[in-house]
Amino acid sequence: MRDVSAKSNTLRTAKAEATLVVSPKTIEAIKTGNLPKADPLAVARVAGIQAAKNTSVLIPYCHQVPLDFVSVDIQLGANSMTITTEVKAIWKTGVEMEAIVAASSAALTLYDMLKIIDEHMEIVSVKLLSKKGGKSDFKETGEGLTAAVLVLSDTVSSGKGIDTSGKVLKERLEGYRLRVTGYTVLPDQQNEIEKEFKRLVDEDKVDLIVTTGGTGISPRDVTPEATLAVIERRLEGVEETLRSYGQSRIPTSMLSRCVAGVRGESIIINLPGSVSGVLDGIDAIFPAVIHGYRMIKGEKH
Repeated sequence: MRDVSAKSNTLRTAKAEATLVVSPKTIEAIKTGNLPKADPLAVARVAGIQAAKNTSVLIPYCHQVPLDFVSVDIQLGANSMTITTEVKAIWKTGVEMEAIVAASSAALTLYDMLKIIDEHMEIVSVKLLSKKGGKSDFKETGEGLTAAVLVLSDTVSSGKGIDTSGKVLKERLEGYRLRVTGYTVLPDQQNEIEKEFKRLVDEDKVDLIVTTGGTGISPRDVTPEATLAVIERRLEGVEETLRSYGQSRIPTSMLSRCVAGVRGESIIINLPGSVSGVLDGIDAIFPAVIHGYRMIKGEKH
């Protein structure tokens, strides 16, 4: 079973379709209600809904998804029946299998209830029509954008410690096709941090600056203060997402004071100093944060 714990909850939707070919007499029997069993359409709809809710029981590697909506629609043709299903959930993983299983189960139920009057029925197709939700919806990448990594630590800058979070951060940014042009280690000195921010933005025109370290509540943690001193507009939504995502994984995330904002056409984001904090932070806000550069340029969503 795939580990999806790093993913964020988003609205997931999927539509699927199954087609059952029957004789014209079978279609007429359904319309007139002249059938030996109960109403097959009503039963098939219920079967599809039940199947969607129990997909993880039927398909071993499917996750248990708390579904918010399932619909099963059945259209009668001259010699066919088309079943269309739609499933929605606000969750970490997609619901395409739930939609497909719902369509399949509805088709099988119809087959079972109608086989007594139609020996030549055939389920000719079961297919996914569409799916939405999750990171796959974001087509934008960091291609064409530059980034800089700032490691803010007295220990590392003095040579008494080895940086690991900054290197991980650099790798993750490059994974989103951002070109990392700067990697700097600075002590927890607010004036030095502010000066570096201004240099990177005003002179080097770096698109994205991500810091790691100095976001806690110790006397030497001044990264948020330095960031607030140089940004022109604050990105409260990014900050809320970072803390909300972290809080659902480790209680001490409530103590983080990470700040995010815009200076000129550059975005500055603070991440914690631990490797896990960096990984969680990147998972929480990427690739969605890249969409911000379209907004900075005045483009529409």
